[in-house]
Amino acid sequence: MSLPAAVVKGIAASRLWREAAVYWTALAVAVGAVALAYLLLRSRHGLALTAIRDSETAAGSLGVDNFLTKLRISPEAGFSVVDWTANVIFTVVIGGIGTIEGPIVGVAVFFLLRALLADFGSWYLIVPSAAAVVMMLRAPQGLWGLVAERFDLRFFPVQRRLVFDPTAFSFVEASRGGKEERR
Repeated sequence: MSLPAAVVKGIAASRLWREAAVYWTALAVAVGAVALAYLLLRSRHGLALTAIRDSETAAGSLGVDNFLTKLRISPEAGFSVVDWTANVIFTVVIGGIGTIEGPIVGVAVFFLLRALLADFGSWYLIVPSAAAVVMMLRAPQGLWGLVAERFDLRFFPVQRRLVFDPTAFSFVEASRGGKEERR
């Protein structure tokens, strides 16, 4: 995003210090946003939001109060196709849906494509859009999903997985001779 010249000059006296201040501030905001998203997704509220995303009816049947959980979400605040939503959708589709790492990878790809295609007119919009369509068809889990699957690599594990351990469970069944038989 661009800042007005008066605001930029008010940050610091020299250009080097201004750029350093803007860089470190942006980095701190990015790290804070990732940490906040991770903590939210690992909380009870994040689990409820994930359950509602997957199936609102099933979430309600399991005790999630759908109305109160969704009370703070405002579509007008988060979605504006004119402003930036198309770019956000692109970064999530390219990087990977359902992970924190995916959008980070998607942002890097987005800025790389934008820098490479800036001088080619409308190709600046066509190539990323075509890449998103190909990604949705060929690798719906995104680039990070491919990496995570291939190398079993996750930096921010927010998915909850049910792992069945057959040694932890035993079913007791009475046999005909009166003895208990474990299975």
